[in-house]
Amino acid sequence: MTAQRDEDAIRTRVETLIEAVRAMDLDSVKQAFAPDVVSFDIVAPLRHVGAPAKWQNWVDMFTAYERPLGYEVRDLTVTAGGDVAFAYSLNHVTGTLRSGQRTDMWLRWTACLTKVGGDWLIAHDHVSVPLDMASGKALTGLEP
Repeated sequence: MTAQRDEDAIRTRVETLIEAVRAMDLDSVKQAFAPDVVSFDIVAPLRHVGAPAKWQNWVDMFTAYERPLGYEVRDLTVTAGGDVAFAYSLNHVTGTLRSGQRTDMWLRWTACLTKVGGDWLIAHDHVSVPLDMASGKALTGLEP
């Protein structure tokens, strides 16, 4: 039963994060991440180390977009055991950049979580899009 409780807690953590992203609420987003999170985010550099670096990525995203920001998580899969877990999903980002350009893209997301003080926090996440090997360009128009 503990595994199911842990999975439910992680799903709640992810749902809370989704709502915070949609609301562009940085303070609530921050609560999802461990202080020493390592992120392989979709933007450079290759690795972001520590919560402030991860938070800055969210600041940059929230600054780039006008409200409302669309953020959907599909096919969330969670596996928990002891004090560590992983989750992965396909995430859909839609919205209008401040430049006026509309965006509509699917991302791949993987998160490794650890239990800290009884709470599940994201210790590592990886966000990516597929790559066209021939052109070297990101394939942001794919859909599940």
